[in-house]
Amino acid sequence: MWMNYDGYGMGWHWLGWLGMAFFWLIPILLVLVVVKYLMGSRLSNATDGDKKPDALAVLEERYARGEIDREEYLLKRNDLKQG
Repeated sequence: MWMNYDGYGMGWHWLGWLGMAFFWLIPILLVLVVVKYLMGSRLSNATDGDKKPDALAVLEERYARGEIDREEYLLKRNDLKQG
C-alpha cells in the first residue's frame, strides 16, 4: 500500500523546510554584512583622528634613523617602561 504525504513525495518534505531556511538565511546575512560594513567604516573613521603613535615606537624610529645615540635611547626607553 502506498502512502500519500500530501504531495511531497516519499518523505522528502524536510527538503522544503531546508530550502525555505536557506531562502531566508541569505537575505538576513546580506543585511548583517551591510550593517557591519557601514558600522565598521564609521568606527574606523572616528578613531583614525584620535590615534597617537606609541611613544616607544617613536623612540625606536628615532634611534633607527640615527637621531639619538644608544645611551640616550636606553635612558629614554627605561623611562618609558617605568612610567
